[in-house]
Amino acid sequence: MNPALPVVYLVRHAGTAWTLTAQHTGRTDLPLTEQGERQARELGASLAALRVDRMLSSPLQRARRTAELAMPLARVEADDDLMEWDYGAYEGRRTAEIEVERPGWRLFRDGCPGGETLESVGTRADRVLGRIRAAGGTVLLVGHREVLRILAVRWIGLAPIEGRRLLLATASLSVLGYDHDVTEPVIHAWNGRIAAATSAR
Repeated sequence: MNPALPVVYLVRHAGTAWTLTAQHTGRTDLPLTEQGERQARELGASLAALRVDRMLSSPLQRARRTAELAMPLARVEADDDLMEWDYGAYEGRRTAEIEVERPGWRLFRDGCPGGETLESVGTRADRVLGRIRAAGGTVLLVGHREVLRILAVRWIGLAPIEGRRLLLATASLSVLGYDHDVTEPVIHAWNGRIAAATSAR
């Protein structure tokens, strides 16, 4: 990694009650569990040496609280575009339950009735990346499983649907950056320091 080039760090929020039960958690504003709070504090050890120019977080409390616990001295800016996919009628449901009604259902391919489209989430991710690139500097983003997966693939110029190829655990750290120069965006590291036994939502 070229230290002269900007870096974008991605942190998925720590665990909630619905993480443990594998329920789709979009806009439901759940708090972290006690275990989740411990995960966030432990993540802080991995982030302690980072020097970032800005720290942005989804306004949902599971992301904000993760940011506050992991980097307690940092100023956190809320960014609505980092909110999780709106799952509509599938909010709070498990994939196995949905598949009873829709055999073979896949979120990225099939979407959610009454929810947000994949293209809409991709547009939000593009807006975040556009602001980051315009401002320059090193940034840390705290968000959610699906939006960060989509943001990562948009960083390297792939279609939003390719986010389905990336797994992302709670309280994990990923790194986006460049190779030789800013014309070559790359993923430097992905899903590091897995702090939970599950990558469920």
